Amino acid sequence: MTFPPPPEGLALSLTLPGEPHCAAIARGAVRSALRAHALDAPDAVLASSELVAVAAYLNPSQDLYLSLRHRDAALRLIVYDAHARHAHPRLAEACDARRRGGLRLLAAVVRDCGGEWGFGESREPGGGTRTWAVLPYATN
Repeated sequence: MTFPPPPEGLALSLTLPGEPHCAAIARGAVRSALRAHALDAPDAVLASSELVAVAAYLNPSQDLYLSLRHRDAALRLIVYDAHARHAHPRLAEACDARRRGGLRLLAAVVRDCGGEWGFGESREPGGGTRTWAVLPYATN
């Protein structure tokens, strides 16, 4: 008899094209990774899709990086995109409002499950934006 790997071992990382279809690819990959670890988390599938769709919309034709992990009784999703922070404060504020507006569904899903989300400047080489969501998911 084969048992699924432990949730703590869940680690999915992939690079996606900044194209409209990449949200569907993210949904499928996250769904498969969760299923492989015997985790039922439709909120994480939806959150991954929203994170990737908005990043692709704001960064057309630019690669995106998606990461999914299970740590500390939570599913952690991160999307990195190449959209750098604007130097001018008014432009930065408008861009942040645009990103927040695009992530309204994500905000509702995260709020309903008691998680948290946000975005900010990426600390990764090359800069860009890091958008993340943490969804509580206890496995006990």
